[in-house]
Amino acid sequence: MGKTIFYHAGCPICTSAEHDIVNLIGADKVETVHIGQDHNRFVEAEKAGIKSVPTLLTPNGNALHINFGASMADVKG
Repeated sequence: MGKTIFYHAGCPICTSAEHDIVNLIGADKVETVHIGQDHNRFVEAEKAGIKSVPTLLTPNGNALHINFGASMADVKG
């Protein structure tokens, strides 16, 4: 994995965190994944250890859960 991935569900907490992360890391170094809209990435996120969103997945594979916006079960619906 070469890029940092920011998983979110589009809620206000996620959107605020997304702006902060992009400003801190840089838009060219972070991929943003809205799993509420892109359900194809949901399994990938779960396999990476994402338990809730918003979460930042580092290039080393560490899942850094930021605030608690929604559990993956809530997003999955």
